[in-house]
Amino acid sequence: MADFLFEPYAPVTIPIARGGLFAVRRIYCVGRNYVEHIREMGNDEREPPFFFAKPADAVVVGGAAIPYPPQTDDFHHEIELVVAIGKEGADIPVEQALAHVYGYAAGLDMTRRDIQAIAKKSGRPWEMAKAFDHSAPIGTIEPASEIGHPDKGAITLSVNGVVRQEGDLAEQIWNVSEAIAYLSGFVTLKPGDLIMTGTPSGVGAVVKGDVLEGAIEGVGHVRTSIV
Repeated sequence: MADFLFEPYAPVTIPIARGGLFAVRRIYCVGRNYVEHIREMGNDEREPPFFFAKPADAVVVGGAAIPYPPQTDDFHHEIELVVAIGKEGADIPVEQALAHVYGYAAGLDMTRRDIQAIAKKSGRPWEMAKAFDHSAPIGTIEPASEIGHPDKGAITLSVNGVVRQEGDLAEQIWNVSEAIAYLSGFVTLKPGDLIMTGTPSGVGAVVKGDVLEGAIEGVGHVRTSIV
């Protein structure tokens, strides 16, 4: 057995409802997938889907608090449906895409909005706006074998008990099947991959002390606080 220079990091895991752990491989995020959010951000509604990524160790579970990140004065919440991939595939046809889904969860795509705005203006990558430490709080994964494949239902985010974001999964421009099919044309999806499917309108800033509670009808909840 090879001698490691240092101990390999433990796998990042997310609890599965009714027991077990889902080991995270990669996190892909769909950009601009709800019309009202596209409008509030001033972007083109007719663009095809595009993707950015977060590292696996950005995941935060169990309702744990997250620190207010450095290098930003405009830290935003984005509630999203998270798709957990359970079967490998590339160039997956739309009509076969859901067979590759293990389950679903509610998640938060936390964003340094001011850094993102600078990156957009300069034509630079989004990593430092999206892919930083603790930027992906995620709730328990519900197996599709138990809840099916939700294509409608309320998706909401409250800050300190006040609703900030409110939409419906049916409002997604690119549904789960289409997102999987499109993404799998660029990369081979494998068990352990997550796809965060975009956020409805109402994104906004949070500060230290805020408590965030997200919910997706038929899927579950995600909770965190800013410290």
